[in-house]
Amino acid sequence: MKKQYVYGIIASCLFLTSVIGCSSKESKDSTNQNGSVSIVTTLYPLEDFAKKIGGSHVQVTNVVPAGTESHDFEPSAKDLAKLSKANIFLYHGSGFESWTEKAVSNLDKSKTKIVNASDGLTLDEGSKGDHNHSHDHEGMDPHLWLDPTLAKKESRKIYDAIVSADPAHKEEYTKNFTELEKQFDQLDVEFQTMAKKATKKEFVTSHAAFSYLAHRYGLKQISISGLSPEDEPTPKELKAIIDEVKEHQVKYIFFETLVSGKMADVVKNEVKAEALILNPLEGLTAEEIKSKQDYFSVMRKNKENLAKALGAM
Repeated sequence: MKKQYVYGIIASCLFLTSVIGCSSKESKDSTNQNGSVSIVTTLYPLEDFAKKIGGSHVQVTNVVPAGTESHDFEPSAKDLAKLSKANIFLYHGSGFESWTEKAVSNLDKSKTKIVNASDGLTLDEGSKGDHNHSHDHEGMDPHLWLDPTLAKKESRKIYDAIVSADPAHKEEYTKNFTELEKQFDQLDVEFQTMAKKATKKEFVTSHAAFSYLAHRYGLKQISISGLSPEDEPTPKELKAIIDEVKEHQVKYIFFETLVSGKMADVVKNEVKAEALILNPLEGLTAEEIKSKQDYFSVMRKNKENLAKALGAM
C-alpha cells in the first residue's frame, strides 16, 4: 500500500475520532480513562526514559516492534491510529523518522501533546560522518542519545511534557527525573574514565551511528556504511576504509544487533579483525527485552566492548 494512501485513510480516521470524541470532554489533566498518561514513542530510548520518569502513572507504547531496524520501519494505518488516542506523542526528530512529519500534521494538537525530543539540540560538527559519502539525514548523524549528556537533555523534554499532562503527580515525576539525571551523569563519568585509559582512539563500525559518542569522548569513528545501514560504500571508498583500518592497526570491527553489516564482514575478513557488538540503541531485540536490559545496561555493555577495542581494559 502506498504511503499517500495510508495517510489518506488515517486522516479520515482521525477526523472521525475527533467528531466522535466531541461528545465526551477530556479531563483537564489530559489523562486517559484509567487515570494514567498515554504516551506513544518512536524510539526505544524515548520509551525507556518516559517509563523511568512516569513510573506507574504512564502507559508507554513504542510503535516500532521489538527487533525491527528503525531505519526500515514504516507505520501502518493501525500504528498511526494509536497516535490519535495518545496524550503525548514522543518522537526523536532530526530526520530520524521520515514518516512523523506527515503523521504530526494529522494529529489534533488539543488532545495530543507533540514532543520533538531533539528540537533545539544542535547537530554540531561531532555529528558529521567521517567519510564523504552521500548519506541520509543530510549528512548528519541523528543518534544524539548515544551521548549521555544529550540524552539527559532529551529526557528533560519528556519530563516537562508528562508534568504538563499530569501536574497532580509532579512531585513523583520530579523525584524520578532527578534520579534519572544522576544516572546519566554517572554513565558520562564512566565513559570519560574509559576514554582516558584508551591507548587507541579509532574504532571501526558497520554503520555511522556513533559520531556523538565519539565526539563526546575524544574518539574517532571509522564507519563502513553510512548513516543508513543500507548506505554502502563504493568499491573505491571501501578500499580507502580498509587502508585506514590497516594504518591504525584496528583489531576489532563493531557490528550491530539489528543489521547484517555485509560490508563490515568484508573489512573484517580483509584485515583479519575480530567482531564485537556496538549497539546504537534504536531498538532492543526480543532477547534483550526478556533479559530486562535497558538504556543504561546496553550503554555499559557498549563501554565494555569499546574498552576492549581501544586498549582501555
